[in-house]
Amino acid sequence: MNSAAPAKTAGGRGMPRGTKAVSRSLKAGLQFPVGRVARFLRKGRYAQRVGSGSPVYLSAVLEYLAAEVLLPKKAGKGKGEIGSVSQEF
Repeated sequence: MNSAAPAKTAGGRGMPRGTKAVSRSLKAGLQFPVGRVARFLRKGRYAQRVGSGSPVYLSAVLEYLAAEVLLPKKAGKGKGEIGSVSQEF
């Protein structure tokens, strides 16, 4: 009966052996690294403590701004402009 669950860890704690780690960026559905942003927030001493949601939110904002700047706008395509950056900010 004990051999029915070989994937369990010792003592019943932790993750089973076959599972892979899932990053916070993958959980949030982002391309920007949430862990790196969290590390920069902690290392930069912007506050005494950094919550768990703030690096996720900041990564989402940075990803949105990068997409707005880097992705070409369809409105300026027909006017012969090359690499125009929108001034909507």
